[in-house]
Amino acid sequence: MSPAPTSEDLAGRLVSFVGALRNKGIPAGTSETVDAAAVVEVLGLDDRTQLREGLAAALVRRGGQREVFDMTFDLFFPAGTGARQSVLEQAVLDGSEDGLFDLEDIRDLLAMALAELDLRTMEQVAELAVDALGEVGTPGTNTAGWSAYQTLDRLQPQTLIARAQQQRGSGGAGSAQGQGTGQGQGPTQGSVTERLARDEVRRGVEAFRQMVAAEARRRTAEVRGRDVVTRHAVRQGTGQVEFLSANRQQLDELRATVRPLARKLATRLAIRRRRARRGRIDIRRTLRRSMGTGGVPIRPAYAPPHPARPELVLLCDVSGSVAGFSSFTMLLVQALSDQFSKVRVFAFVNAMDEVTDLVKDPTYAGDLSRRIADEARITKWHTSSDYGEALGDFAEKYLSAVGPRTSVLVLGDARNNNQGLNLGALHDVAARSRRTFWLNPEHSTRWGLGDSVAPEYADVVEMHECCTVDQLSAFVTRLLPV
Repeated sequence: MSPAPTSEDLAGRLVSFVGALRNKGIPAGTSETVDAAAVVEVLGLDDRTQLREGLAAALVRRGGQREVFDMTFDLFFPAGTGARQSVLEQAVLDGSEDGLFDLEDIRDLLAMALAELDLRTMEQVAELAVDALGEVGTPGTNTAGWSAYQTLDRLQPQTLIARAQQQRGSGGAGSAQGQGTGQGQGPTQGSVTERLARDEVRRGVEAFRQMVAAEARRRTAEVRGRDVVTRHAVRQGTGQVEFLSANRQQLDELRATVRPLARKLATRLAIRRRRARRGRIDIRRTLRRSMGTGGVPIRPAYAPPHPARPELVLLCDVSGSVAGFSSFTMLLVQALSDQFSKVRVFAFVNAMDEVTDLVKDPTYAGDLSRRIADEARITKWHTSSDYGEALGDFAEKYLSAVGPRTSVLVLGDARNNNQGLNLGALHDVAARSRRTFWLNPEHSTRWGLGDSVAPEYADVVEMHECCTVDQLSAFVTRLLPV
């Protein structure tokens, strides 16, 4: 056959690959696609590792995107198709042509691989395990595929840590013990060595879990399509993770991005502030100047600038799943505090209390929401969210914190548990402030459903959907006054 169809297939696959990355939050457009095509033309397809690094250099622009890229790359440019050679070789050795292997044999192989921390053998065991234990659904139907969860549930690799550690230490245990005893520090040295060995085996188990997940995705993509598997099995980029659905690990990853994100946003705010220092164009003075150039306003005149930095007040709902969104925003604002003349933070569930000192404490590196719950008075006689009661507290006790230079941000999902709204208190806050915004971590399609009173509050102040870090970043740099 002529090479033309192959070239077209490769080009189509590359375009689909870039589109899948874009759907997962990696901003790759036409120019990046052209760069990626040039990389493929120069590097070719012979060395898959080299191709992966070349495409990553062309398509990955931000931190926190590499894992998403690698998972998607493995689906669109797999190392092979169907059962890998290791599976077929094992079938020949075992005399099994149907691919069914004994569970204990696979566990023994995995224990030996973990003991030696042999990543290549662990990868081969992962292929065997998925092929033998992970098949789900009916072949030839839309339910067919391979499940990493089912494979790991049957294999139970975490139960092999002690066995692998024992196999690893059996070879040199006697000599190590004798040497430790001769130096008079046998028990201490032995316990430290055991802990280090156990930690290494645990890291090996975690690496094996990732190998099983990658193999299951690869096999499933062959029968159900790459696009389907990419959409459902590849995680979102850090900037696209939704606050309300993020698990603990994802929230920890989000918190780790606060400082780099704050530096980037501070640069953008500083640029906007420099552009605004000249003030607005003074039409009268500009027209007067234009008389000397025949009526052409070559040299515009500007009104005196107002370079004072704004003040910022945060009212944060720290109840339930909203706490992760509020905690991240508080940390981000604290990291951006140099961009504002004053920052004050208030937290609430159904009672309002100032937590500025807690947020600004540089020595605390734990869960901010937990600390606020322990040390601040944010609840009264019940623990359910009550925006009306909390806004009333703020209007009664802390309204003096809001002035004509203050921007107020209300953080919360506006789910009020069928309590009173107290729209008057929110009116008072909005009337005293320069601008008041409400940032809602729920999708706008859910506003007004169930106990959500978002539409009622949105009639009083400007409400914005802020489900992800990208949306929050866009709000900070686009709408906050400078």
